[in-house]
Amino acid sequence: MKNYKYLLKINSPADLKTIPLDELPVVCDEVRDFMIDTITKTGGHFGAGLGVVELTVALHYVFDTPTDKIVFDVGHQGYPHKILTGRRDSLHTIRQKGGLSGFLKPSESEYDAFGAGHASTSISAALGIATARDLKGENYKVAAVIGDGSMTGGLAFEAMNNAGVQKKDIIVILNDNNMSIDANVSAFSNYFNEIFASSTVQSIRKNVWDLAGKLDSFGDRLRKLAGRIEEGMKAIITPGALFEAFGFTYFGPFNGHNVIKLVKILRLIKDLKGPIFLHVMTQKGKGYGPAECDIHNLHAIGKIDKETGKSLSEKPNIPLYQDVFGDTMVELCKQNKNIIAITAAMCEGTGLDKLKNVMPERVIDVGIAEGHAVTFAAGLAIQGVIPVVAIYSSFLQRAYDNIIHDVALQNLKVIFAIDRAGLVGADGPTHHGVFDISYLRTIPHQIIAAPKDEQELRDMLFSAIYHYPNAPIAIRYPRGYAQGVPVNPMKHIPLGKSEIIKDGNNLAIIAFGKMVSYALKAAELLEKEGISVSVINARFAKPLDEDTLKDVLGRFDYIVTIEEGQKIGGFGSAVLEFANCISIKPNIFVLGIDDEFIEHGSQEELLEEIGLDEKGIFKQVIDFLEQNHLFAQNDKYYFDKK
Repeated sequence: MKNYKYLLKINSPADLKTIPLDELPVVCDEVRDFMIDTITKTGGHFGAGLGVVELTVALHYVFDTPTDKIVFDVGHQGYPHKILTGRRDSLHTIRQKGGLSGFLKPSESEYDAFGAGHASTSISAALGIATARDLKGENYKVAAVIGDGSMTGGLAFEAMNNAGVQKKDIIVILNDNNMSIDANVSAFSNYFNEIFASSTVQSIRKNVWDLAGKLDSFGDRLRKLAGRIEEGMKAIITPGALFEAFGFTYFGPFNGHNVIKLVKILRLIKDLKGPIFLHVMTQKGKGYGPAECDIHNLHAIGKIDKETGKSLSEKPNIPLYQDVFGDTMVELCKQNKNIIAITAAMCEGTGLDKLKNVMPERVIDVGIAEGHAVTFAAGLAIQGVIPVVAIYSSFLQRAYDNIIHDVALQNLKVIFAIDRAGLVGADGPTHHGVFDISYLRTIPHQIIAAPKDEQELRDMLFSAIYHYPNAPIAIRYPRGYAQGVPVNPMKHIPLGKSEIIKDGNNLAIIAFGKMVSYALKAAELLEKEGISVSVINARFAKPLDEDTLKDVLGRFDYIVTIEEGQKIGGFGSAVLEFANCISIKPNIFVLGIDDEFIEHGSQEELLEEIGLDEKGIFKQVIDFLEQNHLFAQNDKYYFDKK
């Protein structure tokens, strides 16, 4: 551990408050250095946290946390907050199994006022907390920190609109790192806002307003004139007119890396009444050269060389699924000028940067606005354009009504490329894509497919564009590396048609998507125990391959379904429902994710934990068979007949 002047003495915000104000820049340097030193070794979200060091230090210096509530948006900017709130010595465990969460989590610390993994939630949550405070007659401050693009989300503006109506005492702080609203910072602007925030000016403003209220119609005109003068000055000097229109008192923009200035302005505004909006300008990746130069790729990192920012992880010679998707979209768009790709602020993460680099006009980034992305796609589709909407599984949940009301109800051909389906690993429960099968399967007209490998992903995209009917089509695929199979020209996969990969006599395993490879490995282990296994690649959760299912349900006494998704309402449920409809009652064992949230860890660790790796599948299948009167004799397994 380095010989820090202050950092190792800060185990809570109370310790931070003992440090002289003029020494806070030293604290910020130490927090930033500690974060760089730790996260380059462990991996984690990087750029956003580096950008809010001074803001976080100032907030904890001025406010009385955890009594006062600081609600962070997109919790990946919370690493400095964790360092200052007693979790410094555990930061090296972040995003690892059993370690700190990469996001804000109230069960982890009383200083985490509200859980945050997705974007644009902080203002709504903070307003709810402030309303509860007033309802219960309590007395504390509430501040929401929003940024890193979150102001592009409609939820933020819905919350601001309501906050402006409710007039609750709440402070919204925009961490503007040029990923959202762009505005100039100037010394004059800072000077103007410091004057405007001072108690003297606020007192004069209130007295003029109260006096004008006593002057009948002339007073009304005076109030309007004073308001117009104030609004005009702000419109000229600051970009705050929009926020004032929502009913907020606006201050800013300020330099978000001047911690002493931030402390002073926070002290000035923290006791003001009504909704307050503080606009601070920051630099994503601040203080670490490689992250300042590459805000996208160093937004989140694995283990990297601290000096160069280059990855230290060995990468197999296998493409990522997102890259397979991106390359395939380039091919398809070159073939067909009627295809448009849509992303919700995740161009690089979804692989659409590949298409944007060669055909930028064919990629539309709508910002962190998944609901808009889907309805926008519906507008394209109703005019005959083929939209491909690439959104992570957990983020698509935010657009559920749009999928039903705007796409499915009109039976429009919108193709959903659902990235990060299944367990994503270190990002944990806020990002695991385990609900999409269940939440989509209930929607009329909805098609749900999942490839077993990269070639099948290509084939499904090709088939969705050229062969499948006008209907919403979801293709879900996992995070991480593909299977490494040869990539060939795209071909048609018949809608709703499964694939028998391996034939056997005793047991049938029907696997969906990524789980096919694990099913094959588990089948090898079962074969060594004398159990002959048939493995079916389902390909589709909706529509089901009814012909193949009838055959399998009729031939086998023991059937196992496997999916990397919630069991309730998932693929296995669909098979059970179908078996019930045709009155065939074999022993069906559904493997998937139980009715619980799965914590963070590596994908391999989590699959092992829930029994969905090959060894876990093998063990659960053996237990299932033994419970159904399978017995061993002379090292061989025997099956009861129907």
